[in-house]
Amino acid sequence: MCGIAGLAGDSNPDRSRTAVAAMTCALARRGPDAEGVEQWPGVTLGHRRLSIFDLSDAGRQPMLLPDRSVGVVFNGAIYNFLELRRELESAGHIFCSRTDTEVLLHGYVHWGIDGLINRLRGMFAIGLWDQTRNKLFLIRDRLGVKPLVYSVRDGKLAFASTVRALKDGGFASELDCDALAEFLEFGFVTDDRTIYQGVEKLRAGEVLEWSNGTATKRLYWDLPSIDATSHITFEDAVDRTEEIFLEAVKLRLEADVPIGALLSGGIDSSLVCWAIAKLGGNIRTFTVGTPNDPADESADAIATAHQLGVPHQLIELSPDDAPGMDDLVNAYGEPFACYSALGMLSVSQAVRRHATVLLTGDGGDDIFLGYPEHKHFWMAQRLANSLPPGSATAWKLLRQALPRNGTLRRAKHFIDYATGGVGAVARVHNGLPLYREHGLLGGRLTGADVSHRKVPLSRDSARQLVSEFLKYDRRTRFTGEYMTKVDGGTMYYALEARSPFLDHVLWEYAGTLPVELRLRNGQLKAVLRELARRHIGERVSCGAKRGFSIPVQRWLAGRWGSDFKSAISESVLAGEEYIRPDRVLELWANTARTGTVPLQLWYIYVLEHWFRLEQSHRLPSPELVLQ
Repeated sequence: MCGIAGLAGDSNPDRSRTAVAAMTCALARRGPDAEGVEQWPGVTLGHRRLSIFDLSDAGRQPMLLPDRSVGVVFNGAIYNFLELRRELESAGHIFCSRTDTEVLLHGYVHWGIDGLINRLRGMFAIGLWDQTRNKLFLIRDRLGVKPLVYSVRDGKLAFASTVRALKDGGFASELDCDALAEFLEFGFVTDDRTIYQGVEKLRAGEVLEWSNGTATKRLYWDLPSIDATSHITFEDAVDRTEEIFLEAVKLRLEADVPIGALLSGGIDSSLVCWAIAKLGGNIRTFTVGTPNDPADESADAIATAHQLGVPHQLIELSPDDAPGMDDLVNAYGEPFACYSALGMLSVSQAVRRHATVLLTGDGGDDIFLGYPEHKHFWMAQRLANSLPPGSATAWKLLRQALPRNGTLRRAKHFIDYATGGVGAVARVHNGLPLYREHGLLGGRLTGADVSHRKVPLSRDSARQLVSEFLKYDRRTRFTGEYMTKVDGGTMYYALEARSPFLDHVLWEYAGTLPVELRLRNGQLKAVLRELARRHIGERVSCGAKRGFSIPVQRWLAGRWGSDFKSAISESVLAGEEYIRPDRVLELWANTARTGTVPLQLWYIYVLEHWFRLEQSHRLPSPELVLQ
């Protein structure tokens, strides 16, 4: 787990080294153990290292073949690297380190870029330079676990792990108003955009090839479609899931540093810890408790740890331990208002004192259908397939006669889904309409909109709503919010997060399972619940989904209210005509008295602090990484 950067196409080596050094400096917290820069004519690669495999200098990056014909910088972990190494050694390749990074070099030479990528099982963002062919390859893992951003201008390509690093290198300056609108809509910027003009995110499962000033991209992987004709039994699906899952956990237990596992009271993390125990892994589990908080799961987690017989440590956090706004805006290169990110930062800071690698349960809900909306969309899909022709037109006319708000609101949305598909789902989100309703946006954002609200309404989409939504969700919330939250929160404290549920082999299998099987008898993530029932018990398998987060809307109305008013009264966003501070403060005053405020005010608060950081541009000292 590291930070990577590079520049290709600049003939001035001193200027290139300066730019790449600035980018790697901005990535210091991602890799506090070592740094390195290597150059070829017209190409510079830079790296910040968090040592996980082979802690010696042999594992330093950029890593080069002895003749310097190929060089690589790499962020992530290749979990099957030992298997690939054995295959390469049997073919005559000689290794100089015990790292997964070196497998990328020899694998590229032996199999070529496509042959290498198709064999990798892990999370990765890779920059690989082939001096002989004068080609630079950028590769992002299949599910977008690790970030990779780039900018192509005037025949030059710059890349880095974060948008802020590219900005430090001088490759980003002007804000993108469409991206700002996305943030205000969702609380994050999707992979369609970055917060700066001229900077792009490499998408999950994409490879970019740059040569002689030209960049081309292609998708090398996509999730297989649901097999609606499958006759697999539920029991067989659970058995096969268990087999793949155990293999995924086993692969993630390799490291030359202390490994821990996060244990909440929920199904997914409990299954990870069960698998570790079954595999004989001697790994300490951690539970972050919040005493007297209704969401505290420590009692359930302690009971699970005792039942599994795994070493366990409870780390208690009080409300005063919650990270502040400075931590939030420093940890994420773009404005990011996922309130559970504050919880992720707290967890990462606490665990980093005891471990360098942390196994988590992230991803189980997304592929095994564990969110309430999955069930709602499945029910709407079933209704869509029973509606007669012309029902969508009839509903559109009837809907106009119904009240906008009130008790029928949820029922209206449900029929919207059944007649309009993903287009209706995208429109229901209460983002930009609230800003417009209360006149919160300044002149530069008055006409702002997001493309997601323009997804066409479609009866065909409604008839296959679950699969359509899962594709849409992976392009937006999954990579833009969920993967970003974990990567930014853990890497801020130089902690490598690994999730067996983000194993692409597991996703390829589960993704083909019929929806009816994954939601057997209307039960969310029925396959994983059955696994938990078999191996842990009813207490865990029947538990409700919970999460560790911070009540930002209540805190903004109370404990953070004074700072909010001060920040908006002296708003730099207002000075740039992005918001109207008087209307923002008016909405806060009208809602704070109820004890909570709209989530959109939290988004503005985060954006204000992020914008101030970008203007002052005082990054935290690398020496503070592990404090």
